[in-house]
Amino acid sequence: MAPDHGEDDFDLCKANGLEPQFAVEGDGKYRADWAWLGGQGSVINPKFNAPDGPICTDLRETDALLAASADYKHSYPHSWRSKAKVIYRCTPQWFVPMDKVMTHIEPKAPREQRWESEGGAIDPAEESLCDAPTLRQAAMQAIAETRFVPAKGRNRIGSMVEGRPDWVLSRQRAWGVPITLFVDRKTGQYLNDPLVNDRIVAAVRAGGVDAWSDARAQDYLGDAYDAADYERITDILDVWFDSGCTHAFVLESGRWPALVRRDGGTHSADLYLEGSDQHRGWFQSSLLESCGTRGIAPYKAVLTHGFTMDSKGMKMSKSLGNTISPIDLMRDYGADILRLWALSVDFTEDHRIGKEILAGVADQYRKLRNTFRYLLGALDGFSEAERVTDVAAMPELERYMLSLLADLDARLHRAVDDFDFNSYTRLLADFCNEDLSAFYFDIRKDRLYCDINVATGRQTPDRAAYRTVLDTLFHALIRYAAPVLVFTAEEVWGTRYPDAGSVHLLEWPRVDGAWNDAALADKWAGVRAQREAVTEAIEPWRREKTIRSSLEAEVAIPDPTLDPAAMEEIFIVSVVRAGGELAVTRTENHKCGRCWRHLPEVVEDGSLCNRCDTVLDIG
Repeated sequence: MAPDHGEDDFDLCKANGLEPQFAVEGDGKYRADWAWLGGQGSVINPKFNAPDGPICTDLRETDALLAASADYKHSYPHSWRSKAKVIYRCTPQWFVPMDKVMTHIEPKAPREQRWESEGGAIDPAEESLCDAPTLRQAAMQAIAETRFVPAKGRNRIGSMVEGRPDWVLSRQRAWGVPITLFVDRKTGQYLNDPLVNDRIVAAVRAGGVDAWSDARAQDYLGDAYDAADYERITDILDVWFDSGCTHAFVLESGRWPALVRRDGGTHSADLYLEGSDQHRGWFQSSLLESCGTRGIAPYKAVLTHGFTMDSKGMKMSKSLGNTISPIDLMRDYGADILRLWALSVDFTEDHRIGKEILAGVADQYRKLRNTFRYLLGALDGFSEAERVTDVAAMPELERYMLSLLADLDARLHRAVDDFDFNSYTRLLADFCNEDLSAFYFDIRKDRLYCDINVATGRQTPDRAAYRTVLDTLFHALIRYAAPVLVFTAEEVWGTRYPDAGSVHLLEWPRVDGAWNDAALADKWAGVRAQREAVTEAIEPWRREKTIRSSLEAEVAIPDPTLDPAAMEEIFIVSVVRAGGELAVTRTENHKCGRCWRHLPEVVEDGSLCNRCDTVLDIG
């Protein structure tokens, strides 16, 4: 058996009371004092393994060799990086025990106090924490109290911590953060003297890790100990322990007071964010280090993301030639389109990127940009003097749009709190495309263009209400879009307010939750359903060129939700009548020369309707 050089042998020997002998040193040679081949060279040695070499010869002499062949080949482990042969070697290491009671960690609360505060019952999972916990218990409790996004992350890291062995802290490398311990050569116990530790900490703080040297060993030990009696450990810490300490040297250093949490805490971070592979890495090492030294998790929440694949779902690799450079994408599409893509995918899972995918995102981007272009044009010259402050006095459509905005604001709030950026961008895009461009802007462009006397600059109250709502929408949407379309939002904001600083210094918009009117929203959902039905019924007439636009259509509709005059404006048609079934006919009304609506009062094509006549009379 070779318990030093294979997992199976190690476990079997350990089960039968055979301990590792550590026959091979760190340089790959047998120990100098080893009775057989001691100090004669590397164990990876063709002379040793040849049929006439010492291994086969000595085995043959003891009648322990069945056969030997000079040309027998078998697979052997190699370093994936250097391609050199690798041997498995058992070595003494430093461990953090997972199931040893941590007497240095203060219990969560006295048993009696927890009994009273929890109504006379203690969660069995927490019962052991009333006394000093083990590291595994403290970590499992911290996992239960941490928010995970997505939620399945809790089970992933929980199963790993629940079944993991003791944590191996040490590594044998020439570089890294040293394990600064002295070990008694006689007893094998490490020295735990606060004064010695303080000297080591001060020296490393002043001179870096190179301060940990044999030359300074006696300085650290002081007069109380003889350096000859102690071995200075030269192992380094597992690099995951280094990264697991970030909560201590970032949040607790005092160098960045702005990182104090919103609830005033200074230890646990609000959020740790990394890839899903870090449940085994950084998330776990941080958790164990923090629970082992402070008794709590280093984070309040953990968010994990997937990885970006190519358009076919293949992992990107230089050898496959399918890597995609973000710099190239930004040159071809712009940084905002790349950001919009990143926030549009479900980042918690692996996702794809490619030219076809980005082409769809670019189309979505253009629609969002067009929304802002329309708002900038429609709000040109808007002033506080024309603002309508009484929402109740606004037309019902304006109040409905403010209701939709309030609902959108609440949904976006939830999406941000849930780190659901996919829903965030979808909600924003759908509102701009479906509620604004395809509905509100389409209906109200008539008011925007025709309810103002250009000569005098005077406008109707309905147009003022529309522009007031547009201004409200602008200030909300530009803030919603800023984290997504960072450059576009800055461009739009600077176009309207060139001297107002950066849009990225603005806070979340203030939207009055009282605007959210469920009854009004239900009513207008019915109006929109009727509008869609009318638009669909008119389309064949347009394709056949019986009418050139919906303004030339008269519509009969069963049970119109609003009065016919209002429905005419919503449907953008000439006449609406209540009828038994939905029907479309071509109007015989003449066309207003100003607003182009076909109305009964227009006596001939080119003359004015009553509304336009009134607007032009506004002084």
